Amino acid sequence: MSTFFKIEISKRKKSNVFVLSGRIEAEELEELQRLLDSEQGAKRVALNLRDIQLVSKEVVRFLARCEQEGLLLEHCPAYIVEWIRRERQDLTTGEVKRH
Repeated sequence: MSTFFKIEISKRKKSNVFVLSGRIEAEELEELQRLLDSEQGAKRVALNLRDIQLVSKEVVRFLARCEQEGLLLEHCPAYIVEWIRRERQDLTTGEVKRH
C-alpha cells in the first residue's frame, strides 16, 4: 500500500516553515530530520501540520521531541496535540502502555 506524504518549504521573513501534508509514517522521519538538520543555525523553524491526515506513534514521539527542542508546531490537529500530551505524560510518570 502506497502512502502520500509531501513536504513543502515556505520561507518567511523570520522563519522557515515546513508544510507537511498527507500521511506521515516512521519511514519519512529520516528525510524530515535531515531537512530540519539542514536548517540548524538558520531562522526559526516551524512545522505546519494543517494538512496531515494520519500519523504513527513514532511520528507523535518525533513531533513531541521537535516541539521540546523549540520547533513550533503550527495548525496541529487536536488529536495530535492530545496524543503528544499523553505521550509526554507517560514519559514523565514512567508509564508504559501496551496497545
